[in-house]
Amino acid sequence: MTYKTKRMQYELELNISQSITWYKVPYQPLSVTSLHERYSQELVSQDSGTKMCSKLTLVVLISLIGCAELITVTTPHRYVNVTRGHSVLLQCNFQTSHETTSLTIQWSFDSTSSMSPQPIFYYQAGTDVIPKGYEDRLQPPSAPGTTKNASIIISNMQPSDSGVYSCEVHNLPDIEGQTQVNIIVNVLEKPSVPYCAVHGDVEAGHLVTLTCHSEKGSPRPKYTWIRLDQTKTRRPVLGRMTTTGILEFKNISQFQFGEYQCNATNVVGFSTCTVDLSPEVADGVIAAAVIGALLGCVLIFLVVWFIAHTLKRKKYKAVKASEANEMKRSSPQTQEGAVTMTTTAGNLHDEEDEPHA
Repeated sequence: MTYKTKRMQYELELNISQSITWYKVPYQPLSVTSLHERYSQELVSQDSGTKMCSKLTLVVLISLIGCAELITVTTPHRYVNVTRGHSVLLQCNFQTSHETTSLTIQWSFDSTSSMSPQPIFYYQAGTDVIPKGYEDRLQPPSAPGTTKNASIIISNMQPSDSGVYSCEVHNLPDIEGQTQVNIIVNVLEKPSVPYCAVHGDVEAGHLVTLTCHSEKGSPRPKYTWIRLDQTKTRRPVLGRMTTTGILEFKNISQFQFGEYQCNATNVVGFSTCTVDLSPEVADGVIAAAVIGALLGCVLIFLVVWFIAHTLKRKKYKAVKASEANEMKRSSPQTQEGAVTMTTTAGNLHDEEDEPHA
């Protein structure tokens, strides 16, 4: 017996002592310890020596080889960008050497705001399961067992759909290999129309600050300021400008007065807003403040008048009700007095008539 043959025999005998676990659908472990023990007992009972032991060891290993194949799940794009409102294709392909009768596919979504991944699609034995919220948006793969394609399409993508999508494929008994891939999806959104504002006393020699901010936009927009002349031609800005939307004039002069435009820009697009920087702006702000104060006073007066009028009406109704009750109580007494007076008058009349009789 050559050295190579002896080494192979030794490795076969060594591998038989390792623990072996079988699996059956769906993911239920089936121990073959009893099988191992049975062969061990037969080997001990045999008197034919190491030759018989090597044959049985080889038979067991040959019966086990090929029961645990490798499965490979891949995707051509691990990073995907999509514009808000559009559809996105999440590609997931797999390779397996076994029949796909036990094929299972699961897609899950993990956003930055969620505590744990959320299942969005599940496939098993030709049946698709799509949870609520994705029923009208998710297009499942077609015949994945035949095409080896587990890709899905999600429509009407929103910024809240940005995150990590995981594709996991199992095909028992293929339990080893690369069974999962992750795809990072970023939903892009054009900046919303920014809000421009003026801060400070708009007079020569004072500190004046212009601010610009968009509520929406992904990725986060960058801001630039430009100055427009009467013909809407762009002019250079002489103040200190930042990408966060702040334009500062530490000591503004009359040459810096005029119309300014803010541009909020990202990879999807841009939006603008304009502001007129002139002394009239300050006067307008003061006038607006005065008008607002007057309207506030008028509103307070109306509220006080309404409350007083309501209380007065309630008091008037209460007085009327009290007078009505007193009139009802005094009515029986008046009727009794009238009867008494009538009776007295009748008696006097009878007394006057008696002498004539």
